[in-house]
Amino acid sequence: MPEPTAPETPAPETPAPGRAPFGARLGAAMDEHGPLCVGVDPHPGLLDAWGLPRSAEGLRRFTLTVLEAAAGHAAALKPQVALYEPYGAAGFAVLEELLAEARSAGLLTVADAKRGDIGSTMEAYAAAWLGEGSPLAADAVTLSPYLGFESLRPALDLAARTGRGTFVLALTSNPEGRSVQHAGGRESVAGSVCAAAAAENARLLAAAAEPAARGGLGSCGLVVGATVGNALTELGIDLTAVRGPLLAPGYGAQGARAEELPAVFGAAAGQVLAASSRAILRRGPDVAALREAVRRSSGELSAALG
Repeated sequence: MPEPTAPETPAPETPAPGRAPFGARLGAAMDEHGPLCVGVDPHPGLLDAWGLPRSAEGLRRFTLTVLEAAAGHAAALKPQVALYEPYGAAGFAVLEELLAEARSAGLLTVADAKRGDIGSTMEAYAAAWLGEGSPLAADAVTLSPYLGFESLRPALDLAARTGRGTFVLALTSNPEGRSVQHAGGRESVAGSVCAAAAAENARLLAAAAEPAARGGLGSCGLVVGATVGNALTELGIDLTAVRGPLLAPGYGAQGARAEELPAVFGAAAGQVLAASSRAILRRGPDVAALREAVRRSSGELSAALG
């Protein structure tokens, strides 16, 4: 029996010609369209409500309809990777199509994959979601730091080389997160994640070639739920020091209102990219109704966050 052939090692990454760092691109998109990230969450119940089959074709029609409504009216699109996985290869094909079409439309994408591992496994995740030429490459990906922040180094470094970004889980909107993220009080786990992201952005921004980039957002963002209340004050966390974007799930159907966000984020409110999915998606499948919901949410957030 012949020996198995070892997989080829991917070639070293080089930045895409002319691609600005993710933080700079996201800041420009937020300035132009408002601080809204539209979640693409094809829950089976939503497919039912839209009159679509629970199949790869229903998934595709749902996905491309959301893209059509959001393009040109939101700062970013966030597909929930887990909801594509049950469809196997066909689901990933739809996700690949979404990422390609969004790129053509000039709409930034955040792959909500929450990847986290060590060594060569983390390198493989990084290559999939951030690597140049990968069909799954998004503009940014969500990451879990709970094997240690530095376990994410392959993704952080690859994102920097390819002009892409990361959003690291810090203070999530689910109540269960407190048991881990708040541990340590004023020396909390969440605080250490925020400090590590701040150090990463300080390094990235210091190395930026463009003066505007040095004064803008870094490309290492955090996930901080819009429903965390006064947790930042309780834990003594200063998010302005992070100098990166703050992806804030929980706005909309999960209960957080736009006018509440300044109290949650304080001086870091201008860094917030608020994510909304169900509150917008339940207006489908009509594209015009979806687009109006996107515009209304974006306007509310712009008025609240400045």
